[in-house]
Amino acid sequence: MKLLFPRPSATALEAVALNTSGGLTGGDRLSLEIGTEPGAALTFSTQAAERAYASTGDVPAQMTTSIHLAGGSRLDWLPQETILFDRARLSRRLTVEMACDARLTLVEPVILGRVAMGERCGDVAFRDSWDIRRDGKLIYADRTRLDGDVSALLARTGAGAGAYATLVHVAPDAERHLAPLRATLPAPSGVSLLRDGVLVARLLTEDGFALRSLIVPAIERLTDGPVPKVWRL
Repeated sequence: MKLLFPRPSATALEAVALNTSGGLTGGDRLSLEIGTEPGAALTFSTQAAERAYASTGDVPAQMTTSIHLAGGSRLDWLPQETILFDRARLSRRLTVEMACDARLTLVEPVILGRVAMGERCGDVAFRDSWDIRRDGKLIYADRTRLDGDVSALLARTGAGAGAYATLVHVAPDAERHLAPLRATLPAPSGVSLLRDGVLVARLLTEDGFALRSLIVPAIERLTDGPVPKVWRL
């Protein structure tokens, strides 16, 4: 991997990760650890979409991300989409340890094959595990397991879904974003305040283009600023 630093903004350091292998397949392992010092502000993104390619066996590719946020710091974790190809085997784990007054905006978009290329995910094994702790207390846990013909599975939602995302915003004033986001997210997407200071949105669309049309305004509202330039290229 490489880590790139575009020109600094007035509000936060921006870091962009690049997977120089071009994608992941069975047996690959990718690990990332991110930490902020007290009062720091960091925006972390990726240069392009991550790709989980077909695996020849049952051993999955593994991605592990560990995040530590010190007091008064802020992280906007904004990787671009993960594209799952047919016969992909991928296991991801994300853990966050944050101080009580830290702020976090986190999004993970997933595309189930590229519609414009006629791709579909008829045989996929995908595991996604998230744990977020604030002052050592678990405040959000998420487990996703997709097996088999995932394209057919999500098509049964009624949206003909080929892409989805989870967006989590942890901040003392998270509640103020609830009503505005609900007004802009069409069904079957939705957003809820799970507990004080923890806002979670699920976005479900027919393809990656439609997904971005929902994600970008949501990110800009939650972060009070534009998405990273890599998202706009």
